[in-house]
Amino acid sequence: MPDPSKVADLAEFVCLLGELRAWAGMPSYRVLAKRVGPLMRPARVVSLSTVVDAFKTGRSRLDLDLVVGIVRALGADEPAVDLWRKACIKVHGLAKTGGPVGVFGQLPRDLATFTGRREELARLIAAATQHHDRSGATTVVISAVEGMAGVGKTQLAIHAAHKLVRAGHFIDVQLHVNLRGFDPELPPADPSAVLEAFLRQLGVAAQQIPESRDERAAMYRDRMRDRRALVLLDNAATEDQVRDLIPAGPTCLVLITSRRSLAGLDGASPHLIDTFTQTEALDLLTRIAGHDRVAAEPEAAARVIGYCDRLPLALALTAARLRSRPAWSLAELADRMQAGRLEAISAGGRAIRPVFDASYQALPDRAQQVFRLIGLHPGPDFSAAAAAALAGITAGGAAEVLELLLDEHLLQQKRSGRFELHDLLRAYASEQANTNDPGQERRAAVHRMLDHYGHTAHDAALLLERGRDPLNLPPPQPGVCLEDFADHERALAWFTTEHAVLLSAVGHAAATGFHAHTWQLAHSLATYLDRRGNWHDLAAVGNTAIDAADRLADPLGKAIAHNIVARAHRRHGNYEDAQHHLRQALDLFGRIGNLDGQADTYIELARVKAWQSPPAIAEARALARQAHALYQSRGHRLGQAQTLTAIGWSHARLGDYAQALTCCRQALPVLEEFDDRERQAHAWDSIAYAHSCLGQHTQAVASYRLALDLCRGLGDRPLEADILNRFGDAHHAAHCPDAAHDAWQQALDILTELDQPYADQIRSKLGLYGDRWEVPDRGRVRGQYERTFRTGMTFL
Repeated sequence: MPDPSKVADLAEFVCLLGELRAWAGMPSYRVLAKRVGPLMRPARVVSLSTVVDAFKTGRSRLDLDLVVGIVRALGADEPAVDLWRKACIKVHGLAKTGGPVGVFGQLPRDLATFTGRREELARLIAAATQHHDRSGATTVVISAVEGMAGVGKTQLAIHAAHKLVRAGHFIDVQLHVNLRGFDPELPPADPSAVLEAFLRQLGVAAQQIPESRDERAAMYRDRMRDRRALVLLDNAATEDQVRDLIPAGPTCLVLITSRRSLAGLDGASPHLIDTFTQTEALDLLTRIAGHDRVAAEPEAAARVIGYCDRLPLALALTAARLRSRPAWSLAELADRMQAGRLEAISAGGRAIRPVFDASYQALPDRAQQVFRLIGLHPGPDFSAAAAAALAGITAGGAAEVLELLLDEHLLQQKRSGRFELHDLLRAYASEQANTNDPGQERRAAVHRMLDHYGHTAHDAALLLERGRDPLNLPPPQPGVCLEDFADHERALAWFTTEHAVLLSAVGHAAATGFHAHTWQLAHSLATYLDRRGNWHDLAAVGNTAIDAADRLADPLGKAIAHNIVARAHRRHGNYEDAQHHLRQALDLFGRIGNLDGQADTYIELARVKAWQSPPAIAEARALARQAHALYQSRGHRLGQAQTLTAIGWSHARLGDYAQALTCCRQALPVLEEFDDRERQAHAWDSIAYAHSCLGQHTQAVASYRLALDLCRGLGDRPLEADILNRFGDAHHAAHCPDAAHDAWQQALDILTELDQPYADQIRSKLGLYGDRWEVPDRGRVRGQYERTFRTGMTFL
């Protein structure tokens, strides 16, 4: 039986009374209420709630007669009952003389404006309740709520704590402390001092609290044993700061919030909190600023949310500022944020910048420098190699610092090997760079970054497009980390990962005066953009490259840039504009005596002409022959084979199928020798087309399969759609309607994905032949092809 003679206070007495109930076999409160009444002096009816309240901690007094009745009802003999009576009188005497009384409702208030976070809240609640609902639970639940500054960790944890307590969980004790892990003015809270405060709140007299941290931790764990307790440790700095503040009992829940990863805390489950969704952000803005104002200016509201990048604290401060300025419109607020978002995000005495200051100033010097310099990066994300180039350090050194910034939640990582800065942190980092790093050093960092992208993209493009003439790039700056590619597939994967960054880099290079990098990057990026169907981006980087090369008075760069823009115009069916740029490119290549550039331009002109009428197709063949002659004069074997495929295509378009087959078959061995898969795909496509028009459907289908396999390996989506379209025609001509339908459907899916108007042509074909099959003749096949070409279906 528990001995109450040594209890120090009322809180401990109540806990021991609960242990007596356990000793008695845990009779229900309802059974106890029935037993207690007759045992009291005088006997009386005792309600269920009265008995339940007697076992609750946090009380200032207990009814002595009720306690004696409960002890008797739990089976204690009279000597034991007397012992409990004396102990009850003793602890009440301490309370009357001013001894500490346990005050356990320590949670901060919940915000009325709390919104969203349904999934995050559900995970926190589930982690807390599922553990304690299981029988046999032996360990405390520790949930570490982590995320960047201002993401709403504290409010989420407080809201979850209130929700749990209201639902009847952890009702004995609720403790809270701000550990000041990132306070700009005060040092982090001393765990020993926090333990002293907790013990006082648990009812321990000051003279009974030990001096050493270890002894305080032991007493704390003992006082929390078997209590249904919730401990909220807010703004933790490190794992060591919180270890001794975690109770040991399985009836407890610990919620920790931190801007820093607490991965080294044993038993802690991380809950990483991201920024709001667009819907959550709009809801918070509406709740604080007012429904009518937000509803009246939806576009301006979207701008405000965008400038806050959905960061909850930024939104709350901005909305509060708007609420305090009834004369302002949302559009006016958005304009202020556009001019300087860090200055605009404030309300009263609070602002976003000091919140970021605390995280930044906690970094080591080297990490501060890297953080500042990655604020100069123009893209949506970046690799460790790019960060290394910016900082002028090794890739290994950059990876180490980036891991630290991830742990500090100053960076985000949504994909392995890729790092992101929140927009507001990017603005803050850039601001810090402008303040702390001289302009010459910032420009050197950007130069190294552009060298990294320029050289890496150039090498990758050479693998993407065999036979491409390399540029004579200057060597990269010291400290630039480059990436190597073993094959075409890895080069393609790199472009796929980096293409959005490269687009930003082209614009950034132009804006910062790195004009050579501008057109060189555009040139390296062009083939990837073309093959992926990103033709608006292709036109944009081409036009930027023309302006950059013009500023440099660089005829080679300008000629290459005109070719890029011409390719985009051809893809969009703007043939006159395409020819205008190609003529300028021919003139520029001619001035500098660049025969390969002239030959490439003749081929591009031939492609433009091949889309048009038979006279224009004949002109395309003549242009391709000019290109072939130029390559032949230089002994350029691959160039000759490449132009043979273009000549063969023109023959096929003009109905000379035998000559088309001859040219393409002659080109194939050389193309295979140089592993030029793009031109191999074009050659097999032309061969297949010729076979189809000759009524040789089996050969056509086989050739189309070879062409498809090649272009899929290239990642050339437009070419794949083009070949699939003709592949479907060949199947249809070979009396295979199901295969035809599948090929056309695949072509339609690609064109729909690329948002190309030519998708309508495939839809018409599927509608015409989808539910019926008819035997085609050769004339109809040729007519079908001609109608297709007149509508601009081909992507050659």
